[in-house]
Amino acid sequence: MLKKWTNRKADSENTLLEERNKLDPDNIPGHVAIIMDGNGRWAKKRGLPRVAGHREGMNVIKKIVKQSNRLGVGVLTLYAFSTENWKRPKPEVDFLMRLPERFLKSELPKLIEENVQVRITGSKEALPDHTREAVNKAIDDTRHNDGMVLNFALNYGSRHEMVEAVKNLYSKVEDGEMSIDEVNEEAISSSLMTGGLADPDLLIRTSGEIRLSNFMLWQLAYAEFWFTDVLWPDFSENHFEEAIAVYQKRTRRYGGV
Repeated sequence: MLKKWTNRKADSENTLLEERNKLDPDNIPGHVAIIMDGNGRWAKKRGLPRVAGHREGMNVIKKIVKQSNRLGVGVLTLYAFSTENWKRPKPEVDFLMRLPERFLKSELPKLIEENVQVRITGSKEALPDHTREAVNKAIDDTRHNDGMVLNFALNYGSRHEMVEAVKNLYSKVEDGEMSIDEVNEEAISSSLMTGGLADPDLLIRTSGEIRLSNFMLWQLAYAEFWFTDVLWPDFSENHFEEAIAVYQKRTRRYGGV
């Protein structure tokens, strides 16, 4: 009896949540960026090693990628590994460097079938050979796909990205390829690692932290932010739709009145 009541209660709550999150298909954010935070805390709460949280977090990625594509999101950027994450214990870093390989090995056929294009934003040179080979294969195998872009921010740091963009523009000015007057916002955007992608419309961060953590500092200038206390391994399709529902209720003024 208790089990039946619990199931009915859960079904009722899900129905209410789905109704509250009813989305306008004509106002889906074109680019959603997610800081996937809380894997370690999720594992610690359960007395598990941190890598267990990362493993569970990878399963959530699969669900959110599928949901994003179904809803019509144009670009999904996932903050998978920052330039600062190298400071973590070596066994954890080694495990994290295996996750892209494992994810792409199991999911690449589905991504190809669903017309998803894989991109990487970050410095690939510092990645282990096995990680770099896996992401390069995914990029190459999906390069002709013209559906949703699945963009992994891997070994990525926004300040480093901007420094490299400045160096690139300085070199072009010095070599006479462009004048100093041509260095404008568009030129800087094009010189970033995300060149060719529209800026994010919506940023989601899980686990209750309210900061950007060196993530897309230039690109997020006019994005809508949505923070949740939910840890990434507990993040669901309903939470994702809730974030988009909140986004759809906001008025984006871009600095105007």
